[in-house]
Amino acid sequence: MISLLDILKKEIVPAEGCTEPIAVAYAVSLAAELLQEEITAIHLLLSGNIIKNAMGVGIPGTGQTGLPIAAALGAVVGRSHKELEILSGLSPEEIEQASGLLERKLLEVELKDTAEKLYIEARISSRNHTATAIIAGEHTRVEFLAIDGVRIDPPKVKADCAKPGHSESEAYACSVEAIFEFISTTPFTDLSFLLEGARMNKAISDEGLRGDYGLQVGKKMSQQSAVNLFGNNVANSIIAATAAASDARMDGSPMPVMTTAGSGNQGIACTLPVIALAELLKKDEEALARALALSNLITVHIKHYIGRLSPLCGSGIAGGVGAGSGMIYLMGGTLEQIKHGIQNTIASLSGMICDGAKSTCALKISTSTNAAIQAATLAMNNLSPSTKDGVIFDEVEDTIRNMERLVQEGLAETDTAILNIMLSKGGIL
Repeated sequence: MISLLDILKKEIVPAEGCTEPIAVAYAVSLAAELLQEEITAIHLLLSGNIIKNAMGVGIPGTGQTGLPIAAALGAVVGRSHKELEILSGLSPEEIEQASGLLERKLLEVELKDTAEKLYIEARISSRNHTATAIIAGEHTRVEFLAIDGVRIDPPKVKADCAKPGHSESEAYACSVEAIFEFISTTPFTDLSFLLEGARMNKAISDEGLRGDYGLQVGKKMSQQSAVNLFGNNVANSIIAATAAASDARMDGSPMPVMTTAGSGNQGIACTLPVIALAELLKKDEEALARALALSNLITVHIKHYIGRLSPLCGSGIAGGVGAGSGMIYLMGGTLEQIKHGIQNTIASLSGMICDGAKSTCALKISTSTNAAIQAATLAMNNLSPSTKDGVIFDEVEDTIRNMERLVQEGLAETDTAILNIMLSKGGIL
């Protein structure tokens, strides 16, 4: 049976760039590498959530935005073995070749009618052959690979791409109590690998605070000026550090991030508040690693119910809940207080929608970080909503499962409405 440590290692992986367009580049590369001739067409069939999350995000190292350049680069680079880091270290020649494919209008994008939220089908043609790659369910899960209709074995499936079985689903649905026991009793040496992700995400946060990325949410919040109403306090420094990382990532910084549950922004949202607070409180590496294990596993736990891609903002809701849990742990909070924090954060953020990956993700993340800090403060004072309050139930697991009901029963048409609004501005279809 898969363990919580297995889940941590499966769900926390590095990526360069937003995971949806990068996954498209990965699929295109898998198919293009099967062809020995010049590419004559790139036909993509994508789920609505993939299109939604790939339209407005900066592509690292290119100075360009959106799905077309990511797909074209996937056809050019020929390094699918790097998976979600496929676009790292781009050369000027590769960018020029990819731009040439787009100028020749070889790319066609079509909305796929599928119930699968994460679906990428890349059909790459040359004069005499057509190769197809399908990724579904997770950003690096290769469901199908073929040339001229003849199926071939995909690259060796890693543990972090394995299709979930019954025992794995049980592990993802385990209780907050089980997660807390795991992070409290697991040897530090088993959790210390999380510190590399902390260093990675802290580095891009520092870059976001230095540079002029996106809306500069984090940078402007951190600066002392007459037009900054936030002031110089602990809460603001945590919010600014977290938002700055998203500013940089969404605007195409080539620096890698450590993702959580398939999303770099989720990784940023659930780790950077914890990293920043640990630094402010002068906590040692063991305390930080245990807090990060908690924040990541709680985020993954929430995502198990709201979905890999969703009409709800995973970075805001799942990441915010995870961040709040980790901060409560660092402040010496009990299991009961962590549960209070989860209830408080969900009560605050449960209606936050996802309208794609783009610069304003930093705004959502700053909002969720603020909510997590507020929720943690209330929790440390033993304050929490009750079953009389909205979607909150007395048992925290029931409240978490209500997020699944909200997605499946209440927001079934929300993704379609969001995508239609986005495409009405003039999209890529």
